[in-house]
Amino acid sequence: MSAMTTFDPSTRSVPRFGAISPTLFGIELRRMLRNRRTIIFALIFPGAMFFAIGSSQSYATERVGVGNVAAYIMASMALYGAALTAASAGASVAIERAQGWSRQLRLTPLSPVAYVVLKALVALVLGAIAVTVVNICGLIQGKPDMPVSAWIGCALLAVGCTLVFAALGVFVGYLVPGENAMQILGPGLAALAFLGNVFIPITEGTTMWWAASFTPMFGVAEISRWPLTQQLDWYSLVNAVAWLAIFLGGAAWRMSKDTSRV
Repeated sequence: MSAMTTFDPSTRSVPRFGAISPTLFGIELRRMLRNRRTIIFALIFPGAMFFAIGSSQSYATERVGVGNVAAYIMASMALYGAALTAASAGASVAIERAQGWSRQLRLTPLSPVAYVVLKALVALVLGAIAVTVVNICGLIQGKPDMPVSAWIGCALLAVGCTLVFAALGVFVGYLVPGENAMQILGPGLAALAFLGNVFIPITEGTTMWWAASFTPMFGVAEISRWPLTQQLDWYSLVNAVAWLAIFLGGAAWRMSKDTSRV
């Protein structure tokens, strides 16, 4: 009989980048794109909101910064659509926890940090799709008017700002079970958009304006429209960074509580 060999765990090598790979990223992205709710948020809802909020009204041609009101609305709706899709991608952890998928992943070399990074990368891609859809709607309608550089800048900043809402989605996904995550995030993000100077412009300096400046949507909205408005105050940057830190901290906290029970 041959002697039984023993395995020494200390000799096992740790995968690079926490075991994130293009294959795993592709699987995760395809899994999200097969979700009908994600498709509605990413491909249909943002464009419909752009047409519905008022881009076809007479005031759409009034000047704002280096562009017009229609361009302002387009940039706002692109951010809102990206926020919804990013939050949806992050909140998918709730369904994965309910189905036992996250437990299975913990049996693999994929580290918790790499798992969050993977969710963030998928959220960025989905956010980019939503931003692209809204911008295509703007091109088709023909009302938005701003320099190409501002157009590209607004789109890129909107995609970057989706990280805030990807972190929010992961945080909520670890707080509530299953399908309840998006049932909370959907209406919640709509309310934050109204309060955060996204859907309806709020007069600067009013009580409502100062209240809005503390909401999660305010800072990222100002940042994403900066190439158009040519105006960005320091407190908008502080707002965006602060809320990103809060949501990341909350997600890390809940993740640590979740993994400690396994």
